Amino acid sequence: MSDAALAPQRVLVTGGAGGIGLAITRAFAATGARVHIADPDVAALTAVTASDGAAITGNVCDITDPQSVASMFADLSRELGGLDVLVNNAGIAGPTAPVDEFAREAWDAVLAVNLSGTFDVTRRAIPLLKASPAGSIIVMSSLAGRFGYPNRVAYATTKWGLVGFTKTLALELGPFGITANSIHPGGVEGERVRQVLRGRAEMSGRSVEEETERAMDNQSIRRFTEAADIAALAVFLAGPHARTISGQMLPIDGDSKAAQ
Repeated sequence: MSDAALAPQRVLVTGGAGGIGLAITRAFAATGARVHIADPDVAALTAVTASDGAAITGNVCDITDPQSVASMFADLSRELGGLDVLVNNAGIAGPTAPVDEFAREAWDAVLAVNLSGTFDVTRRAIPLLKASPAGSIIVMSSLAGRFGYPNRVAYATTKWGLVGFTKTLALELGPFGITANSIHPGGVEGERVRQVLRGRAEMSGRSVEEETERAMDNQSIRRFTEAADIAALAVFLAGPHARTISGQMLPIDGDSKAAQ
């Protein structure tokens, strides 16, 4: 076995201090990887890096700000000495409104994070990944990146856009041995999906339990996905058994039939 195969992976996770991103951060760290997280939440990032020892480092980083991204990569290079895995997880949902009532400022804000920020991080990561013996890029899309999503036009547009972005990366970077795949979660177990269901109940006049049943009726597997399962999929896609999996969209959503 080569020294490269024995070396710990060096991983960057954007939005890595909370939610799915935190689950991914900790899943990679549990394998022995060295993980650097980029997150705008000062308190969350400080808590994660303080509690998880030297395996997890990080920067407060706004991926819509090129200077912030450049500073983060300077710190990453100093901390990790290179990069093997990029997990583009950072993203925002934006408001809920029909297209004709959707504010241009809100549209611009969602695209700035989900598309332009992801682009900027990735373009800066590529030279480091080309130097890796087994580079991987993982892009967090969504169920909304496979279906239309009423009243969530900016979010759905960006999540579809990330699919084209990922497939282009796979074509361009395959000759360098770098894989690129997108993960498409549906409803993820936790407070966020419960909050969504409470909001739907308030709008519809139905109970939270009724809204939960309606959500489950959309899926073949009647339960929400665990963040830890999404994290395990990310670790697999960056691992040795996935070196020929690239350019793929991987749903993890209970076989959902629509975004709703």
